Amino acid sequence: MISEQNTDPVKQQALAALTATFITQGHPPEYAAHIATAAIFQTDLDLRNAQLARLLAWLKQEHSDIYPIALAQVEQTREEFERRVQTD
Repeated sequence: MISEQNTDPVKQQALAALTATFITQGHPPEYAAHIATAAIFQTDLDLRNAQLARLLAWLKQEHSDIYPIALAQVEQTREEFERRVQTD
């Protein structure tokens, strides 16, 4: 869940607005807050994925010499993350 202490004002405003929208649609306030949080979290993930994909595409085109190294780093990060998730 998004912690209000760790978010910027834009995310706080978005969370409040989305929560209010879901409440006006008839969702209970607690449920509405969870839906809004999930929507913002998913949007953040989509943005990060797009940023990474664009960076890798740029590296491949402009710096093909280091592209394989960058790709290997991305893959290593994924593998480490999956190991941590499986062991926790």
